[in-house]
Amino acid sequence: MNEFDIKAAGWDLNLMHIERSEAIAKQIIERIPLKKSMIAMEFGAGTGITSFLLKDHLGEISMLDNSTEMVKIMNEKIIASGSENLKAIKFDLVKEVWNRNKFDLIFNQMVLHHVDDTAGIINKFFDMLQPGGFLAIADLYPEDGSFHGNGFNGHKGFDPEELSSLLEKTGFRNITVKKCFEINKQITDKELKHFDLFLMVAECGINQVRYKKEY
Repeated sequence: MNEFDIKAAGWDLNLMHIERSEAIAKQIIERIPLKKSMIAMEFGAGTGITSFLLKDHLGEISMLDNSTEMVKIMNEKIIASGSENLKAIKFDLVKEVWNRNKFDLIFNQMVLHHVDDTAGIINKFFDMLQPGGFLAIADLYPEDGSFHGNGFNGHKGFDPEELSSLLEKTGFRNITVKKCFEINKQITDKELKHFDLFLMVAECGINQVRYKKEY
């Protein structure tokens, strides 16, 4: 079992997880011209909270996760809700190559900082998108490492300028970023810290507009 297999059962019981997904879904709806004809994919979907919030705005959504327990819970939620346009798929996109359909939208939240090879996964996103498709990334602004604490080997957030430059080099255009949520996390018994999240939206290979800050 990996870390997220262990956390899966209680994931949806954390109110912050729900509120975070609601804030991110709200911005996705506001900033991307969603259509019922669009085919979407959520990378690192967890229990699929964000996909369930967006399901009435999109066509089919593939919810990818490498955690067996997370996928199990997503399938239970699909059956319970009667949703016909959601698919839960156990797939490790970091290690595997997606050679199925392409997407009009790829979105993820709080996943990128767990991926060692940021450029590699961004390239995979680009290859998986239709020309003119959208990528939406929600993640932490740079932090001091206290969000995960000692022993975490992933990224300590992302500088939006540097991440947007990477997207631009890959072929993404019309890149915008905006704060989307604030996590209040108890770091120690006596210390509560605030961590800001951004939502970066980019389009796949269309007319270029330079990176625009919207803080």
